[in-house]
Amino acid sequence: MPITHAYTPGLTVSESVTLRKLRRLPLPGKVHVAQGQAVAAADIVASSELPGNVATVNVAHDLNVSPEEMPRCMAKAEGDPVQVGDVIAEYKALWGIFHSLSQSPVDGIVENISNVTGQVLIRGKPLPVEVTGYVKGTVVEVLGDEGVVVECQGALLQGIIGIGGEAHGRLKLLAATPDQILEPEHITDECQGKIVVGGSLVTYAALQRACEVGVTGVIVGGIRGDDLDRFLGEPLGVAITGQEDMGITLIITEGFGQIVMAQRFFELLLSHDGQAASINGATQIRAGVIRPEVIIPHTGAEAVLPPPAVSALAVGSCVRLVRDPYFGLMGTVTDLPEQLQIIETEAQVRVARIKLEDGREITVPRANIELIQQ
Repeated sequence: MPITHAYTPGLTVSESVTLRKLRRLPLPGKVHVAQGQAVAAADIVASSELPGNVATVNVAHDLNVSPEEMPRCMAKAEGDPVQVGDVIAEYKALWGIFHSLSQSPVDGIVENISNVTGQVLIRGKPLPVEVTGYVKGTVVEVLGDEGVVVECQGALLQGIIGIGGEAHGRLKLLAATPDQILEPEHITDECQGKIVVGGSLVTYAALQRACEVGVTGVIVGGIRGDDLDRFLGEPLGVAITGQEDMGITLIITEGFGQIVMAQRFFELLLSHDGQAASINGATQIRAGVIRPEVIIPHTGAEAVLPPPAVSALAVGSCVRLVRDPYFGLMGTVTDLPEQLQIIETEAQVRVARIKLEDGREITVPRANIELIQQ
């Protein structure tokens, strides 16, 4: 029986899916919402406090006394609150002729006093941690004191690579066509707080302008690698992105260089121009693939998006080419021959026959295509 399907990496571009987002604290805390409650992207759904950093004060050294003598010089006890500059220990000798102090370098709590090391440990103030809803949706599950699961119905677009973490704002289309370059003059003061959408390329100058104006995010087809490294201040890593503190989230839908944004991407973003969206630039290309994403909440969605690691490729599937000379082009699978075929490198591989959007029909190795789930 002929082989009618295969498996290949894929990304999603869909107008209608149901997503569930886990919103979990890094350690137990307090959940502020209940199951069934509607939440907005900016709503705080759970919060906690991370233990503050520990400052070590060498009191015995400061006072020029032995560790055994230090406890009787202490002005503060374990558990006492202190502020920067507070005297935590004092030593006087010969009616005050010899006088030395040891002061707190931080605000916090005296956690430990050691007569062995002569040191005092001061725990800094707790660091607040807050988790927002990220998307507009409904709380469908409360995970004790650890967080919640928020369900959202809407459109989902996954990109190739991104930088920056979670953000939200209204979409503002700045490109008239998917091949237009996003330049600094396109970004006006009206873009403040918005997620702007470009076409084939965003320049370094445009990214700088976006940061100056206060743009929340940029969605565009491509970016030059040296421009991205210059913007980050260092070469882009290969492990995982999303932790960059650039004040903006960038999502690239096609790849590096000037690449026309896929028509399906552009048309979907165009149809939601002006609507609220949530974006996340986190990207991981190794095991446990994470795609940068654009989520545009709405009601009436029926499809449920499963989270498979691999996706079925079949005749009729929409795909994108990820190798030259057809890099970035999209088309439809017309045939998946069972027999291995010899390619230009003389390797024997499984191939796929693709009808491109411009009408051309090509044959390429299956490893050179990426499935577009719709």
